[in-house]
Amino acid sequence: MKNFSYPLASDWTTDEIVTVTTFYGLIEDAYELSQGVQINALLSAYADFKKVVPSKSQEKQLGKQYEQLTGYSWYQTLKTARETAKKSVKMMIGG
Repeated sequence: MKNFSYPLASDWTTDEIVTVTTFYGLIEDAYELSQGVQINALLSAYADFKKVVPSKSQEKQLGKQYEQLTGYSWYQTLKTARETAKKSVKMMIGG
């Protein structure tokens, strides 16, 4: 596992930071773990993330920052998760 400094908002509560970093961690796992991540866990974490970040513009901004820091696209990960019939999603950088 790599060590990233996640993009976070200074006005988030501790619980909100935990919620957001849980989502970020699952995106990482989709790329880094050989088995990927369970889609239901990923989509559940994303739903919780959207409660903290309901604004589409803030979501896009955080997504861009996250991808610049990690090389991982949560947009592509969520898109793949929603389009597959599998129970888990495994991502590869550039694919």
